[in-house]
Amino acid sequence: MRVALLLSLYLLSGLAWGEACVVHSQAERLDVKVCQQNRSIPPTLFRTGFCQPQLQGQKVEVEFVEQCPTGAFGVCRNATVGGTPYKQDVHYYGIASDTAYLKPFCEKQSKGVWMAY
Repeated sequence: MRVALLLSLYLLSGLAWGEACVVHSQAERLDVKVCQQNRSIPPTLFRTGFCQPQLQGQKVEVEFVEQCPTGAFGVCRNATVGGTPYKQDVHYYGIASDTAYLKPFCEKQSKGVWMAY
């Protein structure tokens, strides 16, 4: 009974549980940390494509987690990914003043909803 309930909640939510990745990139004067929470990207594509950024000149670490950690200063919910029909929530950590750039990008480019914390 419990398994059936959990499966029903999973199917109704549209979220892929256990499908998030924390991407931490660093360069000389750059330190960025985001977490991508999958909403509708096929799992294999999410892990091998969306969570594997190719950032020249930067050290990139990727960690897969069940859900994005707390502490984000903002989240772009239901963001459309690169002209595809796929959706994800992108959690931003670090410098809250980056909201000035991230909010318009979220709303205009990604067609998402910006939520500040």
